[in-house]
Amino acid sequence: MGTELVEAFAGHQVVACTRAQLDVADRDSVLAAITSTAPDAVVHAAAWTDVDGCESDIDRAFAVNALGTRHVAEAAQIVGARVCYLSTDYVFDGEAPDPYTEWDRTSPQSVYGHSKLAGEHELGPGHTIVRTSWVFGRHGHNIVKTILRLAAERDTLTFVDDQIGHPTSADDLATMIVRLVMGRRPGLFHVTNQGAVSWYEFARSVLEAAGLDPDRVEPTTAKDLDPPRPAHRPANSVLDNAALRLSGVELLTDYREPLGRLVTALQP
Repeated sequence: MGTELVEAFAGHQVVACTRAQLDVADRDSVLAAITSTAPDAVVHAAAWTDVDGCESDIDRAFAVNALGTRHVAEAAQIVGARVCYLSTDYVFDGEAPDPYTEWDRTSPQSVYGHSKLAGEHELGPGHTIVRTSWVFGRHGHNIVKTILRLAAERDTLTFVDDQIGHPTSADDLATMIVRLVMGRRPGLFHVTNQGAVSWYEFARSVLEAAGLDPDRVEPTTAKDLDPPRPAHRPANSVLDNAALRLSGVELLTDYREPLGRLVTALQP
């Protein structure tokens, strides 16, 4: 997301820090970085997103995802900057029958979800929170690259069909974040591409986009995964982009559109 955000903010003066350059869990470093540059806005995209890893290292999860956000909010207040914080669908338990709106009750079932929700609570009403889900893109490790790699190594692929969500393209997400930041829109927004699918259906979409046989993908259920995953995954991760829609902001396109662009770009 960091690389996509830098590109999306082209034309603006941007100070971008890698994880090696700035540890958000280090209060002094965060205060120094933000007060020395005195930005108008801070897009806080830093997080420990290893969902299963968070289960076995609770302190690290909260130090980065919750306390790190406190440090960013504190420094932003000193220089009068607005914060845009990236959060997650994992703040919900996934048991609702319908898509989640921004006003639905949160109930995280994993350490990762708890720590990201704690980060949300560190921000005041004048800042912006963007919840998203199932992010894929050109940079870093993500599910699309994994599916293409597995398709090159195996005859069949197995993905769960009892977890649904909105896949979200990192570049589309970055573009919407720019709109929210430049429009100085405070509050909570769900930002995803459209098209609710299971991981099984999403894997089939990736193979289709690559010109491969989608029938090579076989369905399974979360409880049948071997080995089982340490962290709970919400069965329903579908985020209704209600705040954007009701504000008259055009929603992101169906995920298949940016997925097609990405697969084309990734293929040799």
